[in-house]
Amino acid sequence: MNRNELRKADINLMVVFETLMQERNVTRAAEKLFLGQPTISAALNRLRALFNDPLFVRVGHRMEPTARAQEIIHHLSPALDAMSVALSLTRDFDPASSNMTFRLGLSDDVEYSLLPPLLRAIREEAPGIVLVIKQVNYWNISELLMAGEVSVGVCLTRELPANAKRKMLRTVQPMVVRADKSFKPMTLDEYCSRPHVVVSHVANISSFADEWLDAIGRKRHAVLSVPQYSTLPALMAGTDLLCNIPDHLTDAMTRQGLLYGEPLPFITPNLDLSMVWLSVMDTDPAERWLRKKLELFMGDHSALPPLAKKP
Repeated sequence: MNRNELRKADINLMVVFETLMQERNVTRAAEKLFLGQPTISAALNRLRALFNDPLFVRVGHRMEPTARAQEIIHHLSPALDAMSVALSLTRDFDPASSNMTFRLGLSDDVEYSLLPPLLRAIREEAPGIVLVIKQVNYWNISELLMAGEVSVGVCLTRELPANAKRKMLRTVQPMVVRADKSFKPMTLDEYCSRPHVVVSHVANISSFADEWLDAIGRKRHAVLSVPQYSTLPALMAGTDLLCNIPDHLTDAMTRQGLLYGEPLPFITPNLDLSMVWLSVMDTDPAERWLRKKLELFMGDHSALPPLAKKP
């Protein structure tokens, strides 16, 4: 390979190109890179001259890549990943003095129940650090990781990109919550006869529970679908509504006296709550520190150390 070709290239241009490939829009690329739109347009003109190709053609409101652009990104993205890893090895990470911003993806149940103890520990150990939380879920985590909108995510997962890594943090047992407290375990007949709230990030009126019930020849009646768990206490107060939620969220809401939780009255499979990140972040000292914190405070056997008291 002729390394002299690299002298023609500007790494900043390559980052702009990769971002344009992800966003397919000059304005969004500018926002993501914290640059002005004219700067991105000028960079695109330089890229077109460098590669002797238009790279993008406008189709409606989108910029669609040419065949040459697709070929370039196939080789370029792994190279940029490798450079990021190499550069990360040149710096150390000191939580106490760092003012870094971490972009963390969490499903809303994790944000509600598992983020608070993590946040308290980080505020104690790394008071200058900024956390930006973006809501992620089973459906969008891969896209957000690949787009660089989050560096690590914690949620239920499905298929991931080839360059992603996954570590299971805890096994999740589905539970049922209600606003009316009862000292008698819920029966399957009561569960199926009462109205249900479904939490769905894609506006479905059904969920895993309906598949599980169908397997035993039963059905339930859903009357409401909402996009997140955090509104459940207000929505369910004073009603006979039921909702299935993860066990860790059940514990948090029960401790706060907001809802009352109990096991489902039928056998269900467990679900895996996982931490996912791109392999390019493997050796970054700051990201490794954050992942260790996530594993400690969101894992099955979190041994939460007492926070040091300030003098």
